[in-house]
Amino acid sequence: MTPTIRILNASSLRQDRLLGVAKKVGDQFRTEPSVSKGSLNLARAFDSSRGQYNSTLLLAELLYLYPFPEQKTIAIVDVDLFIPVLTFVFGEAQLRGQAAVVSTARLGNRFYGLPEDDDLLLLRMEKEIVHELGHTLGLFHCHQFECVMRSSTYVEEIDLKRGELCRGCQETTRRMRDVGSIAPLKISSL
Repeated sequence: MTPTIRILNASSLRQDRLLGVAKKVGDQFRTEPSVSKGSLNLARAFDSSRGQYNSTLLLAELLYLYPFPEQKTIAIVDVDLFIPVLTFVFGEAQLRGQAAVVSTARLGNRFYGLPEDDDLLLLRMEKEIVHELGHTLGLFHCHQFECVMRSSTYVEEIDLKRGELCRGCQETTRRMRDVGSIAPLKISSL
């Protein structure tokens, strides 16, 4: 059984714009994601020395607020994310877990001093959501150039990827589902 997907909009994006993204994400995973407005305590994750937000701390809060093992919850935020070993991340997911977070901060053209392009922002976000959800299902980074599971260090690399899993990643996901190893982890406390 494929877990349900909840997209939690903790960003400034309009809900109606996220519904189109949710539809495309749902097509990839053969489910119909729900989209709801929500919030996270961003102040807890802020690192003043970096001027960024620790995505791992946001994941912990997400797991505390939404401890539903039968559901994959992915939060969309507007803040610049990092993990201690990297300068920044577009998102982070709990491998074979139930939570992920994606930021719009570096997905929009404004960050790079370019004219706004909302459609491009949403396309990039769709790819990142599928990528992070792939991790929650147990997928690692893929070496196929156009696979959405390929690691992206720069936004241009996101642009080069397709928004879908390659055949190998699809097959891995199917095999994991068949043997029941996709079951999400239950974490009940912060």
